[in-house]
Amino acid sequence: MSYAKNQRSNKALAKTASEFAFVSHPETPYLLIPSVSSERREYVPMGFMPAKTIASNLCLIVPKASLYHFGILTSAMHIDWMRQVCGRLESRYRYSAKLVYNNFPWATPTETQRKKVENAAQAVIDARAAYPTSTLADLYSPLSMPKNLAKAHRELDRAVDRCYRSKPFKDSQERLGFLFDMYEKLTAKEQ
Repeated sequence: MSYAKNQRSNKALAKTASEFAFVSHPETPYLLIPSVSSERREYVPMGFMPAKTIASNLCLIVPKASLYHFGILTSAMHIDWMRQVCGRLESRYRYSAKLVYNNFPWATPTETQRKKVENAAQAVIDARAAYPTSTLADLYSPLSMPKNLAKAHRELDRAVDRCYRSKPFKDSQERLGFLFDMYEKLTAKEQ
């Protein structure tokens, strides 16, 4: 943009200085993912936000996310992937759209599997709703995560794992090995 044109647009924007000049969030509800989260948490606390809430530059957003997307992204499957490929801010996890989200190997579930993930994701949201005065930071504290929320997450983890294979994963290492094999096959097709 030329200097003269930039000056004209800046003067026009000055007339409405109390309004945002650049809107970078959707006009619909969205899924909010914090860009930095404690390494002590078992799950990254993320959630749906109303359109009127403007996400800061310290968050990532997924417009038009469904319960299925929320379920996958807040599951052990995705969190294990994130822990392995994300950057760090000191020792905290630094979520990245490029490294974590865009490279994550998504499953291709059956409609039944998808519905089970959606139901389990709703159970996580319902468990959170039982604590209306608690923040997500409170709910996901490793010292005080409510038992019913932890149980809902474990059920979600099982539903998500079954979207990838019928045999349960014995631990995070086995899950990661599976994901990296899947990633290798997906990226080999692109070359």
